[in-house]
Amino acid sequence: MVQADSESAAAKVLIEQGLMPLDIKEIDENGSVLAKLSGRITTKDKIIFLRQLSTLIGAGLPLSQSMRTVLEQTSNKQMQRVVEEVIADVEGGHTLSDAFGKHPDVFDKIVLALVAAGEASGTLDEALKRVATQKEKDAAMMGKIRGAMVYPGIVLLVIVGVMTFMLVAVVPQVAKLYDDMHKSLPFLTAVMIAVANFIINFWWLTLIVIGIAAYFTVQYLKTDSGIKFKDTLKLNLPIFSGMFRKLYMARFTRTGQTLLATGVAMLDMLRISSESTNNTIISAGIMRAAEKVKGGKALSIALQPEDYILPMVPQMIKIGEQSGKIDEMMGKTAQVFEDELDEEIKAISTAIEPVLMVVLAVFAGGMVGAILFPIYSLVGGIN
Repeated sequence: MVQADSESAAAKVLIEQGLMPLDIKEIDENGSVLAKLSGRITTKDKIIFLRQLSTLIGAGLPLSQSMRTVLEQTSNKQMQRVVEEVIADVEGGHTLSDAFGKHPDVFDKIVLALVAAGEASGTLDEALKRVATQKEKDAAMMGKIRGAMVYPGIVLLVIVGVMTFMLVAVVPQVAKLYDDMHKSLPFLTAVMIAVANFIINFWWLTLIVIGIAAYFTVQYLKTDSGIKFKDTLKLNLPIFSGMFRKLYMARFTRTGQTLLATGVAMLDMLRISSESTNNTIISAGIMRAAEKVKGGKALSIALQPEDYILPMVPQMIKIGEQSGKIDEMMGKTAQVFEDELDEEIKAISTAIEPVLMVVLAVFAGGMVGAILFPIYSLVGGIN
């Protein structure tokens, strides 16, 4: 089986391999939805592919042979199909960057820019190695941030579970006790019992409302205003804002360093780096600076007025401009932010535990109080 854009292109590939095709048929390999989900291409798959390809090209193997060797070592079915299509394009006369460009969901703009620059300068192996390192660092940072968010998520889930259990299982017993003694309920307890009765009798409606609310929230966050709201919230969220700002600065400077070191032009570097931050607010600030650079200003001066660009970035870039080593200074800046991000995550993980415990105690204690105080008042009334 070969991958090609047309039957004639497939025949050309087979003839070049020393084979004589008698009949060529197109095969639909889209597969089922389940197969696509189970064979999803992960960041790890991409990093391994780029590293292996870099090593083989660096060892002196031709590009096509290197790709086929990597294909044999690729276990992910989806990734295999992508690599086969890339091989077919390369053997059909396309550049590697053009072949990668046909798969934007696998190879982003950073990869395309670095590969194109590597092809132009004859340092494709180094370009592939740099982009693999870039993706490894970004994946490591995101892994640490997700790890820091796991504990708060678990505690919040426990709070919701405890509250639901007490509303459904405990509060109705208190209501029955008051009803048997023909006493009126305190206001807070009455509210809790009303909520409990609604959940018990209309649980299906509760689930529908939650589902609808979740659906429209997700849809809103996909709109331009929703994305802007989410990105602004990340930059100003108490406790977490410092972590997110350092993450975005690390992404910007690390991507910028990688692109400049490979020979990508300054304006192209700013455009691609702004997209790599994955935050529209930061991206807009970088693009405003890019317009000023296009008009003749130094990058360090152009970045200074931007609110969400941390001061260290333009300061370090200014040193790079004076020494002629902007890429090195951006790399050092990225390393500083990555180290500070590690410390920030550890600090947040340490500080958030007592805060969450207090929140859990307040919610649980409030519900216990709303249940026990009426019982104590009943006992007092009997006495």
